[in-house]
Amino acid sequence: MTTITQLRAFLAASTTGSFSAAARELRLTQPTVSELVRKLELEHSLDLFVRTGRRLILTAAGDELFPWARRVVEGADGADDALRSLRGLEGGVASFGVLRNAPFYFLSDLAERFHQEHPGVRMRLVGQNSVEVAEAVRSGTLEAGLVVLPVPDDDLDVRPLMRDEVLWASADPARTAAPMTMEAIPEAPLILYDAYYGWSDPTRRQLADRAQAAGMRLEPLIEVENIESALGLVSRGVGDTIVSRAVRRHAIFPTEVTTAPFAEPLYDVIALVTRRNAALSPVTAELARMARTMILRKRDEGLAEPPIGLTTR
Repeated sequence: MTTITQLRAFLAASTTGSFSAAARELRLTQPTVSELVRKLELEHSLDLFVRTGRRLILTAAGDELFPWARRVVEGADGADDALRSLRGLEGGVASFGVLRNAPFYFLSDLAERFHQEHPGVRMRLVGQNSVEVAEAVRSGTLEAGLVVLPVPDDDLDVRPLMRDEVLWASADPARTAAPMTMEAIPEAPLILYDAYYGWSDPTRRQLADRAQAAGMRLEPLIEVENIESALGLVSRGVGDTIVSRAVRRHAIFPTEVTTAPFAEPLYDVIALVTRRNAALSPVTAELARMARTMILRKRDEGLAEPPIGLTTR
């Protein structure tokens, strides 16, 4: 079978016109280059060079082989360059799933910072609901991502990073004068976001589980897709919703809306997920490291909490 080494020797001999010059170019001995070409000719029972005079001349078979050999060798060299770029974080694509509400979780400048440090790397940052991020990582569509727990963790490695308390939000100060109980939730219209995923959304799922344990069923009056729309409705007194402390601290949070914790505290746990037993590409590993570092820095500044039982970085 023809090897890439044989084709390199053939190309070098073709372009330099002699086995001696080809050997110098390839940093091999002249007999080695000559033998590589001879074996290629014997394997196919074809002469590739006319060996007369001081310069090698391609035969018709050699002319036919030359463009194909060049294409194969250039392709192999290109593959080597691509792999070297990946090792050196100079090229490739980093694929990473981020929280749909990523700006609230200190990640709004992730793309800019990564690009500044690794301008040759392309990024594919996909903002989705946590359920969809987990499924994309599991299927290999994304290499890694940040999610809110709980998510189905089949075939996933899950690394909790921090937790953020979930609060009750209302434009009626009386509704936030004391910690919210499950029994008091139905006393005002309920507005929830992530309408597409409904009760499979991790935060909404926690709320539904608590309601079920209390013998209740929560029925939102209005469901919208994003948190900004929900807060707009709440600020106009249409109903109440839930928000994380990260959202409560953000500049978009309406001044007329007040918050209260749950009587039994409720938390979003932010975690990094990767596919089990799958190695990340160097560029995605670096992007994941940067995202994790940004979250942990804010956690250590007191803007979020470590997950229960997690004390090390």
